[in-house]
Amino acid sequence: MLNGSPHVVIVGGGFGGLEAAKALRGEAVRVTLVDQRNHHLFQPLLYQVATAGLAATDIASPIRNILAHQENCTVLLARVTGVDTARNVLRLDDGEGQELAYDALILAVGVTHAYFGHDAWAEQAPGLKSLEDALDIRRRVLLAYERAERTEDLEERRALLTFVVIGGGPTGVELAGALSEIATRTMMRNFRHFDPSEAKVHLLEGGPRLLPGFPESLSAQAKEDLEGLGVLVSLDTPAKDIDANGVLVADQRIEARTVLWAAGVGGPPLVRTLGVPLARGNRLPVEGTLQVVGLKNVFAVGDIASFEQDGALLPGVAQVAMQGGKLAAKNALRLLDPSGPELKRFRYRDLGSMATIGRSRAVAVLGRMNLTGVLAWFAWLFVHLMALVGFRNRLTVLLEWSWAYLTYERGARVILEPARAISKD
Repeated sequence: MLNGSPHVVIVGGGFGGLEAAKALRGEAVRVTLVDQRNHHLFQPLLYQVATAGLAATDIASPIRNILAHQENCTVLLARVTGVDTARNVLRLDDGEGQELAYDALILAVGVTHAYFGHDAWAEQAPGLKSLEDALDIRRRVLLAYERAERTEDLEERRALLTFVVIGGGPTGVELAGALSEIATRTMMRNFRHFDPSEAKVHLLEGGPRLLPGFPESLSAQAKEDLEGLGVLVSLDTPAKDIDANGVLVADQRIEARTVLWAAGVGGPPLVRTLGVPLARGNRLPVEGTLQVVGLKNVFAVGDIASFEQDGALLPGVAQVAMQGGKLAAKNALRLLDPSGPELKRFRYRDLGSMATIGRSRAVAVLGRMNLTGVLAWFAWLFVHLMALVGFRNRLTVLLEWSWAYLTYERGARVILEPARAISKD
């Protein structure tokens, strides 16, 4: 029935891409959503997979299943390697040079890790953007404790039990808090040759305060809460060098075998193929209508879009992506209808920001209210639980959180080695 109808292609199955696809349900257009992974990932809880609090399947849902009842939408598992804006086609990495034509394109590809010109650090300091990243971090953290149990070298054990998180945004704060709780609660009585509570967690932030997107009072509270958990917080302390044995900061060296990166993000290589000048962090500059500057039929939403509102760039949070995805979809329809209304301008409605620090500790901004402590923590639990896709995911996570609260146990403490690293002997 839709043969010959305009074709809207969405790249990315995250918050923005899914919201765009859903907004086109029932419309007289063909929709194709392309993603290099088959699942939608609830990124706000990714750190809990990395720290063994949740299993990977608790926060991921198959994209095909989510859009199964949307008859005008096709889902393709593929990696987009380039955009030919002159011919209105995408190049797909399928080994055969396949192309996908579009009438309107919505880019919701998100961002990736950025190491400020020190790409060699990526091997020693992994970031956290995907399930693969989370499982790698979980493996590194758990193996550090296992190796500490085996070594007789006290200096090596001290380095194995030192964890450094670089970056004081929400991801860094949440990682540091969880790592401290693992050491002081989860791992207790699990080892015979050392006391897990001796582990040290360092949080390094290059700026003057944690959580720069939050009010200063909440930043100060987050620092106080982390320090109450035993985290060593260092502000105005950028990393100068990272290697396999630790981190160099100022004139001090921290010997640590596990370093995690939460300090910087940037656009993926795909954005460079559009042939437009990029904004800071390799993001795509967009008009008020979310059209990429200079490209009439290409829209960008979420983290990859550089959009300024009231004199400040919008933060890389799920609500920005979701609201942007919905408007981009509606504007694509308006664009494809020659007699349609003018495109609408995007106005982000801030529903609040939250970050959890540990058990019964969190900070939250909800409208004009600043919340801390237990109240903020319960608000964080409720909001994130309800935002998960699917009843099964919500029920599973609720049970996991309830068990963890009562016992301090983390049920996903399974070390998964890459298949190629496992001996067949």
